[in-house]
Formats: sequence, structure tokens, C-alpha cells
Amino acid sequence: MHAGVRYALMLVAGIALGSGIAVLQLRDSFAADGIANGPWRTAHKVGTADASVATRASIALRGLLALPEREAIYFNAASDSEGRALTGACRYRVTGGAIDARWWSLTLYDAKGYLIPNVAGAHSLGSAALSPAETSRWQVNIGPARTSAHWIAVPDDQPFELTLRAYHPSQRLLRERGTVDLPQIERAECKA
Repeated sequence: MHAGVRYALMLVAGIALGSGIAVLQLRDSFAADGIANGPWRTAHKVGTADASVATRASIALRGLLALPEREAIYFNAASDSEGRALTGACRYRVTGGAIDARWWSLTLYDAKGYLIPNVAGAHSLGSAALSPAETSRWQVNIGPARTSAHWIAVPDDQPFELTLRAYHPSQRLLRERGTVDLPQIERAECKA
């Protein structure tokens, strides 16, 4: 084989391999290199031109239409509170208290950042669905079948992620996003 052809093949292979690795790393989470708070990850300046190149690229790959942090903070979890990867093979209980924002939502996505189709259409829980008595202590169950009033469906054994969006966050939440109390994600039973 001619040396020029070998170099061209090596160049193409190197570009393809490097691009593939970059895409995989960026798809992990838009906040993988950001702020950790238990199982939750977030980043500074999401939704602005001041966000890091990695954060902006990850958001673009996941198709997230991110608002600036004065409008919303995004927390992403790919593991439970014990550090085990979230999977549809298990049931989960997510428990939390008041979140210092005007409104919040908890939504389940696949590992690429897309909603997972389910017959019930149960993808999310928002703070507006809670009764006044529940706002200081709430629970949502995650699994294939409804087991409580607040439920998010996960239809199969595939990995999934949770995104907690806090809309119009308080200044305290903006400043202390790495230390404030965020919901706990507890694994319940798993399929054998």
C-alpha cells in the first residue's frame, strides 16, 4: 500500500475515533464536569454564552433547550443516592422537600436525553401536582407500574436519567446549588 494512502487512512481513523470519544463523553451529562450534590450534577452558566465549551457542546448534543440560570437550574442524576446506575430493572423512590424555586419538575429520560415512550404517558412530576401538605415532604415512585399517587413510568430494563429543573430559583439556590438539600433517590426492589 502506498504511504500516502496509509497516512490518509490513519488520519481518517484518528478523526473518527477522536470524534466518537468526544461525543460519548459529552453525552454522559451536560454537567458531568460541573457541581456535584449527592447523585445530582449541575453546572454554572448553563444556557448562556458564558458556559464552558464542554457544557455548551453537551447541551447541543442532548438537544436540551436550556434557559439561563436566572430562569432555571438543571440538575441531572444518572445514579441513585448510593452511586448505583439508574436502570429500568429496578424500582425507585425519590423523596424530597421544598425546593427554593417558584416551580420545579422531575423528568425521566433515556441515556441520550430523550423521553422514554410509555403507555401511561407518565414522564414527569411537577410541583404543581403536589397538594399544599406535600410541598415540604413529597415522594414519587419510579417503576413499570403505578404504586402511588405520584409515579413516573419506566417501561423496560434500559438505563435512564432524572432531570430536576428548578424554575426561577432563589438567589440562595443559585449560590448554594452544591450544598442545598436535593431529593434522595432510593433503589427499591430489582428484577432478578
